[in-house]
Amino acid sequence: MPRIVLIGAGSVEFTRNLLGDILSSAALRSSEIVLHDIDPERLETAERMARWTAGALEATPTISASLDRREALSGADFAINTIQVGGARATQVDFDVPARFGLRYTIADTVGVGGVFRGLRTIPVVLGIARDMEEVCPDAWLLNYTNPLAVVVRAVAEASSIKVVGLCHSVFWTIDTIAGYLGIPREEIDSESAGLNHHAWLLSLRHHGRDLYPDLRRFIEEGRTPDDNLVRSELFTRFGYYLTESSEHHAEYNPWYIGKRDASGDSVERFHVPIGEYLDRVAGNLEEYAEAKRMLAAGEPFEIERSGEYAATIAEAMTTGVPARIVGNVINGGALIPNLEAGACVEVPCLVDGLGVHPVAMGSLPLKLAAYIRGAVDVQGLIVSAALDHDRGLIGHAVMTDPIVQSHLTLADAWRLTDDMIEAEAEWLPGWLGGRAPD
Repeated sequence: MPRIVLIGAGSVEFTRNLLGDILSSAALRSSEIVLHDIDPERLETAERMARWTAGALEATPTISASLDRREALSGADFAINTIQVGGARATQVDFDVPARFGLRYTIADTVGVGGVFRGLRTIPVVLGIARDMEEVCPDAWLLNYTNPLAVVVRAVAEASSIKVVGLCHSVFWTIDTIAGYLGIPREEIDSESAGLNHHAWLLSLRHHGRDLYPDLRRFIEEGRTPDDNLVRSELFTRFGYYLTESSEHHAEYNPWYIGKRDASGDSVERFHVPIGEYLDRVAGNLEEYAEAKRMLAAGEPFEIERSGEYAATIAEAMTTGVPARIVGNVINGGALIPNLEAGACVEVPCLVDGLGVHPVAMGSLPLKLAAYIRGAVDVQGLIVSAALDHDRGLIGHAVMTDPIVQSHLTLADAWRLTDDMIEAEAEWLPGWLGGRAPD
């Protein structure tokens, strides 16, 4: 049975979901599960949750927990990374400092100012994980969920020999959303998507071979789109392809929705853009953690259902050799999507079997789709180069690529914002930036 290590296991609700998937698999129910976190209290809670989940599913894994990362990783077959460097406090800074410059965001974890600095504080930690893996489990796969996902995967691919794939549930839940709109069971919809994480497009959408795009277009034209998805629906009417990430994300990925007015009024109000939504989510996660601790102490049961995450699918397919299909984030290499940069981390369909993860070459994107997401490719490269080459100047250039910065700030203010962010986040940034985080 495989040894599966969860790094950042203190994200207790996500850990429960992942373990629910893993331990529901007949091939994985007796796996060796190792939990690691740097917070002793959260790690203890995660271990209790893991043992409860195993008991509820009548699975028979070997479960252990360790504050020592190398000890946890030793002999691993799969390392699942879900860390969030700086946690809620760093996330608050990602919003508060830009707000002093008049900038507003919804999620701030992928591109833009928040994505840049989340990348800078996360890359050194994940590269530390990769270095440990090179020494104690060199053949293991690193399955990365941590955002900014594409930046983390690209950094590991460029600086490490470890096999890595980035995993995200956005495509799964996009199909689930469309299935609900059209009244079709999710499992009956076939789709292909390609692009970047949080910037991918549904290139095909079919039900028993029938193209579903006319039905989706009719649904939108009839004004039936819920208020929380208006941005994505309007982008679909302009591009002709549906994006695989939410409206609240895409509202901050371009300059058209935050801080813009037209004859119909303010775009934030008209498109129901949830400014600061991620801060509410973080607060909710803290409440969920407290509630999980209470329920464990009281012996109350939790709901367990398959989450749609791909980590269990990968572990099962590699363990059994039975092929499976996922959506993965891997290095382009110039062949998967030829009209995007070769070094980019792209999101494409992948086949998984006993030999590993095999990305599917999707061909060039339509030019209009590639043009929309190339800025996100550029920021990937700038963040990774800044982190690996210790180049402070590239951080300012990465901040400059942010569409919200470009539409609101002067060039001088963009650089002042960069300096203020470096100072405010020093606690979590590496020493070469003047930060106080361990190298």
